[in-house]
Amino acid sequence: MAKSNGASDTVIIKKYANRRLYDTSTSSYVTLDHLSELVRREVDFEVVDAKSGEDLTRQVLTQIIFEKENKGEGALPVNFLRKLIGFYGGGSQTLLPAWLEMSMNSFAESQERWSKAMGGNNPFALVEKQTRANMEMFENAVRMFTPGLTSRKSKRGQKGRSASASDEAVELLRAQMEAMQEQLNALSRKH
Repeated sequence: MAKSNGASDTVIIKKYANRRLYDTSTSSYVTLDHLSELVRREVDFEVVDAKSGEDLTRQVLTQIIFEKENKGEGALPVNFLRKLIGFYGGGSQTLLPAWLEMSMNSFAESQERWSKAMGGNNPFALVEKQTRANMEMFENAVRMFTPGLTSRKSKRGQKGRSASASDEAVELLRAQMEAMQEQLNALSRKH
């Protein structure tokens, strides 16, 4: 999160006994999804109990992670979670937060450098574009090595003849490439 220069830069979110969250900067009730968006935008906020003033930021951030994991948006592998739980109560518990924060910052910096190196482009879009180009190149090569394939296909459609073994192989490969394209499209939609 963006570091604030003072308390005035930090958005205060009040949590009421009925579990409702109130954003004092916008004078409106908000959801956990809204707080997730604030995190993505690097807006510094603090969640406090409306009655006692107790800082609840850690619990609410953990609740956001819990909600994301329950919705199937999991980013935390089971083995990682088990090891993390194993550190609670042990001697390493005091070192773990600093190490995790350092690791997360390093990961974020690497991701930013990679994004800049990619020119700000979506890597999945680049893979999709390359897959399309490869498929087109493959189809051109098939046409080159099987002259008359296009004309045979159009004649076959007119005369109702059955496909030859090489035509069936090309159609099978085309179907497989289309299935791969659909998988790439699904992956790019997730990111």
